Amino acid sequence: MAPVRVSDIDTFLIQVFHTHAVRNHMLQVHSSLIEYKNSGIMFLGPSGIGKTTQAELWHQYLDALIINGDMVFVEDKGDEFIGWGTPWHGSSPYCENTSVSVKALIVLKQGQENRIRKLEGFEKVSEVSNNIIYPMWIEDGMDLCLETLDHLLTHVPVYELVNKADEDSVLMVKQVVFNEKN
Repeated sequence: MAPVRVSDIDTFLIQVFHTHAVRNHMLQVHSSLIEYKNSGIMFLGPSGIGKTTQAELWHQYLDALIINGDMVFVEDKGDEFIGWGTPWHGSSPYCENTSVSVKALIVLKQGQENRIRKLEGFEKVSEVSNNIIYPMWIEDGMDLCLETLDHLLTHVPVYELVNKADEDSVLMVKQVVFNEKN
């Protein structure tokens, strides 16, 4: 019998947890999560887009807490969504055992200049749903996720941030999400 690799155990554990989580109105999102002024911001995007980098910039410039750098569970609590740190964090070293009410979702894009805009309609659905991990091993897993995703997208604003990964990109998001001048 071949030895069991740690990655196999991790995969099994996350699938067991994910199965339970989906049935309890939670989504697994490929994102980083920070806490700033008792509110959470999730940075979404594919590997290498800058999720952890953006979280680190918030920590560097605004002393935000980095809860997770790569994999977040977000839970529908009816009147709010709670982002949870997980022990699964991909290549990022950040994985705090804490939670925060999610104030905004930020879809990251790389660019030569910083700009932010609110996403609406199909574009919002498409951009966020591309970052959800769907449990295809559960018969009704996709339906459960889509129901929770629909509720998330009607309760939490979604923005697209094209950015150079600098202090100005942090201050731009802060101004839009928290309605604060820099």
